[in-house]
Amino acid sequence: MGDSIRDANGSIDWDEEVDVLVVGLGVAGAAAALEASSSGADTLVLERAGAGGGTSAMSGGVIYLGGGTGLQKSCGFEDSPEEMFKYLMASTGLAPDESKIRLYCEGSVAHYDWLCACGVPFKQTYYHGTSGEPPTDDGLVWSGAENAQPFRDLARPAPRGHVPQIEHQGGPLLMERLCAAVNESPARVAANHRCTALYQRSDGHVEGVAARCFGEERRIRARGGVILTTGGFVLNDDMLLKHAPLALRCGMRVAATGDDGSGIRLGIGAGGATIHMDAVSISLPITQPWGLKRGILVNSEGQRFINEDTYYGRLGEAALLHNDGRAFLVVDDGIFEKPEYMETVAGVGESPKELEAALGLPAGSLQATLALYNQHAENASDPVFHKSADYLEKLDRPPYGAFDCTTDKALYAVFTLGGLHTDTEGRVLDPEGDPIPGLFAAGRSTSGLAVGGYSSGLSLGDGSFFGRRAGRTAAGVRE
Repeated sequence: MGDSIRDANGSIDWDEEVDVLVVGLGVAGAAAALEASSSGADTLVLERAGAGGGTSAMSGGVIYLGGGTGLQKSCGFEDSPEEMFKYLMASTGLAPDESKIRLYCEGSVAHYDWLCACGVPFKQTYYHGTSGEPPTDDGLVWSGAENAQPFRDLARPAPRGHVPQIEHQGGPLLMERLCAAVNESPARVAANHRCTALYQRSDGHVEGVAARCFGEERRIRARGGVILTTGGFVLNDDMLLKHAPLALRCGMRVAATGDDGSGIRLGIGAGGATIHMDAVSISLPITQPWGLKRGILVNSEGQRFINEDTYYGRLGEAALLHNDGRAFLVVDDGIFEKPEYMETVAGVGESPKELEAALGLPAGSLQATLALYNQHAENASDPVFHKSADYLEKLDRPPYGAFDCTTDKALYAVFTLGGLHTDTEGRVLDPEGDPIPGLFAAGRSTSGLAVGGYSSGLSLGDGSFFGRRAGRTAAGVRE
């Protein structure tokens, strides 16, 4: 056994025994603790920081929910679990976990109601014009690519970004309410405790953990199970270099200090399998405000490579993963406005030819791209990438300019999506697909709903949803 795994076969002098032990108090850990304790289990949460929140508290607070929630209905939008399922299956990367997505879509309305019951407020109003959290306290936004090709033809579009009622950033309020609910529940929280090892028997059963608090070690037994909810690994350069090296080129890593892969490594030490460790979410929010979707995004060869009206997470993935992080958003004087997250203008010109030269693009490339685009935009058509007619406009009013969307100059925000392989009940699986007894996980420590394509809110959504299921399972409850 490695340093992170200790032999639990002999007599161990446990400092404490509980039914369910949760490691990490972000959104997944809070949900797990609430569900386990409400199921009657003696529940303890270990949090390495001085208080709960983690990366969830640093997020925009968008929660991806749908299927006909009360908020969607209040705002006049029709949705169903089946339409939500079709979108997620089509948009979340290659080989997503169909059983998890199906379960999530069917349980989404009830999960929204649970969040409301936990004290998370949602204003029953809709905000149009931004992806992710709005600048207002409105509750419902578009947070994915539902309304863009190819997805708008595959599933009936509906906004599914549910945002706690506060202006700008909802993550702090979300975690404030969930942590308050944990404090009001029978579950107990031990802050400043870092889990350093798992105790495991020779038959594979995880018995408990070793944790350090201000230099002192405690050994805690978990009769029902240990639930790992410690976040992803975007702050671990060695793991990124091994699994997702392009992420190292992104200027902003969306993470709290705990996103170092520690929980994932504990699970691996206990025999857990990992999947989709190369999967990352990469956002390039160049089309905020949405009027900039009328521009064209071109690569270093002067070619368009995506429909610009899609979700900015898809823009980032396409730019970095498929175009080496070399991209420029071309605008003309008619649509020019300053992006919210961008400073650098890569070049200007009085003609497409001048702009092309200023950007160092191959001779004739941007000229040909713009000519073809303008030819069809005049008829509200985009036969190459099928951008919505709402954002089709000829770019023919000089001067022309281009915003620098290279990884060196633009905001590329990244976090990891891969992790421990779990089933729908949160049980950590070994490489053969069998559960490791006594070991559970949820949130970004696991591979969740998105395995390569992302929509804002999926991390908070699947973390809290499957955190609850892990808590119920560890507590011994079966549906």
